[in-house]
Amino acid sequence: MTIERITGNGSVTLAVSGELTAVTAGQLNAAIETAIGEVDTALTLDFKDLEYVASAGLRVLLKAQKALDAKGGKFIIRNVCEEVLNVFEITGFDNMLTIE
Repeated sequence: MTIERITGNGSVTLAVSGELTAVTAGQLNAAIETAIGEVDTALTLDFKDLEYVASAGLRVLLKAQKALDAKGGKFIIRNVCEEVLNVFEITGFDNMLTIE
């Protein structure tokens, strides 16, 4: 998995590519925690090139959502492929996360 960081106007976008598995979830978690400490308004994850998400990845996303809710910020996930969207729908995460 690779993560590209894009910043501007008090927000951060993390473009994530590859597979979000138990092995790579810690990498995303660390990037999200750093970004949450720096954002004023929003943290966006761009999943255009993310091919797979495992349960460990779902935990990271839920933790990020809760942290941004507590901070009064927005947590947005964009460009989700059909396979990852299916996982979100089956698990109910499509109702907990803002997916555009």
